[in-house]
Amino acid sequence: MAPGPDLSALADEAKAPNDITISKSKLKINPSTDVESRDSVLDPASITQEFDELRFEAAASRQLDFPDPKDHSTDRSSQLISSPYNNPGHYLDLSTLDTPNLIFAKALTALKPLRSDYATAPYISSLDFPTVLSLVRSFSREANYTWKSHTFYVVIFRSQLKADIDNDLLYKLDYESHREACESGGLLKYWFGKTDGERRNMATCFWRSREDAHLGGLGPWHKKARAAGRTLYESIRFSTHRFTLTDGAEEIKFEDWEEAGR
Repeated sequence: MAPGPDLSALADEAKAPNDITISKSKLKINPSTDVESRDSVLDPASITQEFDELRFEAAASRQLDFPDPKDHSTDRSSQLISSPYNNPGHYLDLSTLDTPNLIFAKALTALKPLRSDYATAPYISSLDFPTVLSLVRSFSREANYTWKSHTFYVVIFRSQLKADIDNDLLYKLDYESHREACESGGLLKYWFGKTDGERRNMATCFWRSREDAHLGGLGPWHKKARAAGRTLYESIRFSTHRFTLTDGAEEIKFEDWEEAGR
């Protein structure tokens, strides 16, 4: 995926610490989920395609909002909106996930920024991880699942666009690279914001594993995106991390991948 794109105009529409821990949130969340079918959500077609709602209002979480879990009259799907792209080919198939990855993927639908300077601010305080953590606990209880410490692979892209770039090319590269990653499998969430006044942005990917991330970046569109980096960006910086939800989803441990080992 092209790191940190600003695609708002095309769709109608800121150094992370090495080791950070988020303590248990006091938020009380009572999500309405389909407890009878572990991999069933509302059909993506019933959810908005607006970038700003998907990025900044966590619109994808509306897929989990069943008025009555026992009412099967509404259209249901295993296809989860896992990025700002609510389009066929860009969904996460929940039926391919085991329980911890499925729970975390659903919780990540609530991901949105907590501050406007996410492009440059510390990562762990930029996005709404307290809500994600609380949702993991709630979904685990509803599934009668005991959450054990589980590590995910996270990539963070920090970028600064050049002035007067080809926005159509930027959009195409990001859109098709994301489709490739979804087809490869294991991409639980892709989020990116808008560029700030200095054309800086942040994007992030949550993967099931490091191996999934490696495979997801092997496609031809990823190769094209990497080759176009010199013409589109003043700078691109990426980092890889261990993102661990501890036993009971009580805390998040966020560490550099290289320093933490595998």
